[in-house]
Amino acid sequence: MATRTIWKGAISFGLVHIPVGLHTATTDSGVDFDWLDKRSMDPVGYKRINKRTGKEINKDNIVKGVEYEDGQYVIISPEEIADAYPRTTQTIEIQQFVDAGDVSFVYLERPYYVAPINKGQKVYALLRDTLAKTGKIGIAKVVIQTKQHLAALIPSGDVLVLNLMRWGDDVKSLEGLDLPKVGAKDMAPSASELKMAKMLVEDMSAKWDPEEFKDEFKAAVMDLVARKVKAGKTETVVEPQEEAPEYADNVIDLTELLQRSLKGGKTAKQPPAAAKKRASTKTAAKKSAKSTKKTTKTTKTSSNSRKAA
Repeated sequence: MATRTIWKGAISFGLVHIPVGLHTATTDSGVDFDWLDKRSMDPVGYKRINKRTGKEINKDNIVKGVEYEDGQYVIISPEEIADAYPRTTQTIEIQQFVDAGDVSFVYLERPYYVAPINKGQKVYALLRDTLAKTGKIGIAKVVIQTKQHLAALIPSGDVLVLNLMRWGDDVKSLEGLDLPKVGAKDMAPSASELKMAKMLVEDMSAKWDPEEFKDEFKAAVMDLVARKVKAGKTETVVEPQEEAPEYADNVIDLTELLQRSLKGGKTAKQPPAAAKKRASTKTAAKKSAKSTKKTTKTTKTSSNSRKAA
């Protein structure tokens, strides 16, 4: 099934420029549990609570702070945060090529499919095939809206995969773990132990098929849901009518960020979809009010004319 292009830009290295589009490669398929009040079956939401007083506070009274010592904070303003954002580009900038085996899988975080656009198929295929034949991957930097990511460009069959990575200081070291050293003589298995272990591995070996592995917890829960629905054991939950929340604290849906990047990569603040919808509704309401007022005025004029006649 074809997927929607959520970002357009280019792969860049040296003088090579490959126009590409980005597509999501994964989907969240876990069980989504909502909180409900068991007494009334009303939905339960989240509140901003002052941890010392236990009272709810308004978002206007919330500031962002960074703890530099125990209990000591530096307050950072929204303007200072905005100034620290990296420059937005529409480029996947390859910094270097490295052996694929040198990058531990613990650094890989989120994959995206990369597809060529604007007649870039030939040069795209050249890069993909070159990486596959040399056993290399590209280490790149990419800015998605205002957040900079480290990423690995990896060939996988017909497609190049852009896998967002964790930064080096986000991955913990092995220090403190009691691990057997590779090649240590006192840990070396005997010939018979190694033979038995190899036989077991070979006996359990199979061709990788992701379809064989399912989320058993999700399957069990959804099966339970289906049986309860069939038995009529359901509850009606009425969502209260609330105004769509505005984006706060710079927490913005990634898809929207990518869509903004698609329109030119502007870093200036833009009104969210909900705000645009409200603005459109208000405009329509004003037009409707003007039209009603005009119609009323016309009716009164017509009525007065009939009376005069």
